[in-house]
Amino acid sequence: MVYQPSRSVVGSSLPPLSRPQLAEARRVRAVELFEDGVSNAEVARAVGVCAESVRRWRRVWEEGGASALPRRSATGRPPKLDDAQVETVRAALEQGARAHGLEADLWTLERVGLVVERVTGVVLARASVWRLLTGRLGWSLQRPERRAVDQDESDITRWIAHEWPRIQKGP
Repeated sequence: MVYQPSRSVVGSSLPPLSRPQLAEARRVRAVELFEDGVSNAEVARAVGVCAESVRRWRRVWEEGGASALPRRSATGRPPKLDDAQVETVRAALEQGARAHGLEADLWTLERVGLVVERVTGVVLARASVWRLLTGRLGWSLQRPERRAVDQDESDITRWIAHEWPRIQKGP
């Protein structure tokens, strides 16, 4: 398996929004729509949440304004890598696998884990490497094409044109 930046992210220095960031963006957009007088049902459709969430947001907004809808702090265990370390890992991975002494220029979870450990000193489990790649770095799973390295297109074209028809006819 090969891991590469998602096509939509290639060339972009911005990582994808995290779940809390998306939730915050939805609430901010909902407040804008509240201020424009849009109905709860329309706000729910526009921001992609259920009507009950919009009713709750509107009630809080009416009582305390936009500042009353703060972003909640993330719960659970904090990530092992801070944002600076994630950017260090991103830069290291973008150099390619060969730059880190690996034979083929393909990334696997194990190889990425080795690079993470080398550049940050932090050991990550395979599941954590997966979350780092797909969540924080915005990479996606890519499967390499299976084809011979020494494949010669002209020989293949000649074989299909001359040998294959002879084989199909039979003896």
